Amino acid sequence: MISLLWPAWPAPANVRAVMTTRQGGSSAGPYAGLNLAGHVGDDPACVAQNRALIARECGLPEDPFWLEQVHGTRVVSPRSADPGCRADAVHSDMPGVVCAVLTADCLPLLITDRMGREVCAVHAGWRGLAAGVIENAIARFSSPAGELLVWLGAAIGPAAFEVGAEVRDAFIGHHSASDRLFTPNRADHWLADIYGLARLRLADAGVGFVCGGDYCTLTQDELFFSYRRDGVTGRMAALIWLE
Repeated sequence: MISLLWPAWPAPANVRAVMTTRQGGSSAGPYAGLNLAGHVGDDPACVAQNRALIARECGLPEDPFWLEQVHGTRVVSPRSADPGCRADAVHSDMPGVVCAVLTADCLPLLITDRMGREVCAVHAGWRGLAAGVIENAIARFSSPAGELLVWLGAAIGPAAFEVGAEVRDAFIGHHSASDRLFTPNRADHWLADIYGLARLRLADAGVGFVCGGDYCTLTQDELFFSYRRDGVTGRMAALIWLE
């Protein structure tokens, strides 16, 4: 039995969005159970079984548009890019195209407009977040930012995400208000609130509705994979599409 997370947001009925957890699936060892990543060392047959399982359980209209994520800021469209391309967000205005990102501590964002005409899935680790992947994703929408809905999927929580001075400096250099989202933890190290940092960027961009950000992938080990906790581990998927 798999466990899924569904955004609690006022999206139109034709917008479908979901995030997987690690519960259920066929993978074993450090990848147990619903690992959806083919690049982490898991048995490819198990990954294929897991992907087929979520396709059935979630009613996916076609295979997800998977990316080779590189912690950058590139946003692609299935109209002009191929699955497996190097990018960290995928935007679509075509029904039936499943936008997808894989995470295991980094922040996944699912975005749509209030009319249900466009969707986007974003992978935001600290590097991509600091460099502007969220802003690039928002810029792809034809609707104004005030008409967008954003769901923050499961990521490492603010009490668990320890970073060094270079991470804090990267955010404060962009926006001085970021300082309040870093809590001193030990010498030259801080606890960073990745949810709060994303919300700050979204607010600055004028996004009209943001929800989610209620989990911690590192501490909720029965529910989520965590790269920082385990090193060798699986990945969850955040998926969004238009019917």
